[in-house]
Amino acid sequence: MSSSGALEKHSITMPAATSEGVRARAGARGFSSYVAEAVARQLERDALDDVLARMEAEHGPVDEDEVSEILGRLAR
Repeated sequence: MSSSGALEKHSITMPAATSEGVRARAGARGFSSYVAEAVARQLERDALDDVLARMEAEHGPVDEDEVSEILGRLAR
């Protein structure tokens, strides 16, 4: 969670099946932490998407053949 320690309470709506899945994973008392951590991960992914979009706009699209070649070298 946030390193500042400040917390805010929110009311959210989600599908019942999703809520049940969270409870099954985190237990009733861990529900808020589980959801907060999931949202934090999504924010990180969104920020990465933003960086990748800026890089692609500046340098052009990724050359998939080059990526495959690099991954092949790393796998050795």
